[in-house]
Amino acid sequence: MVELYPPIEPYDQGMLDVGEGNHVYWETCGNPDGKPAVMVHGGPGQGITPNMRRMFDPARYRAVLFDQRGCGQSTPHASDPATDIRYNTTGHLVADMERLREHLGIDRWLLTGGSWGTTLALVYAERYPHRVSQIMLSAISTTRRSEIDWLYRGVARFFPEEWERFRDGAGGTDRDGDLVAAYARLMESSDSQVRNQAASSWAPGKMWSCPLSPTPGRWSAVSLTAMYWLSSGSARTTSLTPDGLKKTR
Repeated sequence: MVELYPPIEPYDQGMLDVGEGNHVYWETCGNPDGKPAVMVHGGPGQGITPNMRRMFDPARYRAVLFDQRGCGQSTPHASDPATDIRYNTTGHLVADMERLREHLGIDRWLLTGGSWGTTLALVYAERYPHRVSQIMLSAISTTRRSEIDWLYRGVARFFPEEWERFRDGAGGTDRDGDLVAAYARLMESSDSQVRNQAASSWAPGKMWSCPLSPTPGRWSAVSLTAMYWLSSGSARTTSLTPDGLKKTR
């Protein structure tokens, strides 16, 4: 169990206009003159939590945390089916990070995060290697199609009952097809009961170790995760190449 630093409040925060009608919530905590570091949260759509601030030594780091487009305190929220998520892509999220760095007047920063956050951090590092001082990641994921297939089908061998409930939540003939695509369609429904049921069925029991936040945070997390996972392997996601990562060393 990792021991966290004591609870801390941000010394600065704001909403950054990143275009296409989106505003990204950000906050900074710790030492204003410390080493800059940015937390890239998971999900997609998980959002930041107060405990994430506690991962940084407040005496040494100028910690930056932000909610990616469509989740947390960023607006508009993906839990609203009226929200246009065409402009919520890996490229847009990486550009938002760079815009935030410029807004805060940071020359180079340490990248840290887990799960989906590792994919986003690595794509950022490939595109802006001269803006990265170090990278410290956990629960590594590169969002390859093979990883998504393992997460939503392969895991059934370990948690058969939970996976059956997850599959049944897709409904109808979709139960034996592309489950991620089925959930993506359900989360686009204008019926709040349909969205709520789909969000509840998405992560049953112990199948995944990271609990989802209550509604509407759960809705945004499932909507964005399904959308990103459905697009994995397409041009939406930058390829994480050895040559690209060499540039960050």
